[in-house]
Amino acid sequence: MPFQIALSGLNAASADLNVTANNIANVNTTGFKSSRAEFADLFPISAYGLASNATGIGVRTARVAQQLSQGSVNTTGNTLDLAISGEGYFTLSDNGATVYSRAGAFGTDDHGYVVNAAGQRLQVFPATANGSFDTAQLGDLQLSSTTNPPRASTAISANINLPSTDSAPTTTPFDASDASSYNQTRSLTVYDSLGTAHQAAMYYVKGAAANSWDVHVQVDGSDVGGGTVTYSSSGALLTPAGGDLALNSYTPGNGAAAMNLNLDLGDSTQYGDTFSLNTLTQDGYTTGSLTTVEITAEGVVQARYTNGQATPLGQIALTRFPNPQGLQQLGNSTWGETYVAGQPIRGAGDSPNFGGIQSGALEGSNVDLTAQLVNMITAQRNYQANAQMISTADQITQTIINLR
Repeated sequence: MPFQIALSGLNAASADLNVTANNIANVNTTGFKSSRAEFADLFPISAYGLASNATGIGVRTARVAQQLSQGSVNTTGNTLDLAISGEGYFTLSDNGATVYSRAGAFGTDDHGYVVNAAGQRLQVFPATANGSFDTAQLGDLQLSSTTNPPRASTAISANINLPSTDSAPTTTPFDASDASSYNQTRSLTVYDSLGTAHQAAMYYVKGAAANSWDVHVQVDGSDVGGGTVTYSSSGALLTPAGGDLALNSYTPGNGAAAMNLNLDLGDSTQYGDTFSLNTLTQDGYTTGSLTTVEITAEGVVQARYTNGQATPLGQIALTRFPNPQGLQQLGNSTWGETYVAGQPIRGAGDSPNFGGIQSGALEGSNVDLTAQLVNMITAQRNYQANAQMISTADQITQTIINLR
């Protein structure tokens, strides 16, 4: 009997050493979670219960429990390196099968999909047309290399102050080529439906009536209309209501759709004797190519383009489980669903019960190297003690055999 008991102790100590060796080997593995060997004693039980003088018959490995504590977060500066501070796992697609990981070292493949070293694709909640995210489905995150499409200008907004002391020009009628026929002018770039830039110029002419101004607008030198604006004796805009001047349609000669612009002078005033331009904006833009990708703590992935636009590509899907220790280890720092782990719960970063996502950082292994070295010594001593037990039992047996 002592031989079998000691042998079970040798097996237990060997299992403990194997777990410790695996932990130490993965001390620098991104997203690795250490394990702990847990043991249970063996005791003989008969159909009639336990004898009062019964002894144990050894030990067995009850389980190898994963230790899911947070690893240290180390900055890398790489945008697609992601770390989770708190609960949750990255959701990945492995050729259609869903797996989970805390290792956030991602890059892109030849099709622009965001993948890890094993080629597993990072899953996101797809962006919708209204700027939100569809949390009912998952999709692959892809960084498109295509250009961001242009948007035709439809509105020009001018926040200006027209000097109340100006006099009506002596030269009439208005002529854009004759500076003496208008008081002030400003211009900006607008865009057609193909993203081609055009020059829009606004000319302000003091009217003969008190506190009135005539506005003339040209695009590429072609007149597109304008209108008359009037101000109160205190300098506030009176007409038109809201300050909107609908301009005439302008058709570029490059095959683009006709441009229908609106000039908004709702914030304009007529004070003092100085012309001032606070802001002059328009809502169009040309085509743009991808420059950078930004990822927020909520996991929102935004692509920024050379035309100044930012487009959300999706929101990184995190997953947590009622019993994460029940997850099945699959290698490559990934886990698979099991019945014991419970139903997966999806969510976004930095939301209740989910950790925040840090871009430009990686979560390191949670292995405490000092503790593992101490555990290694302890397991080694346990192994030696059980081996000595076998040697002692052998000596006793030999003594009995030598009796005559």
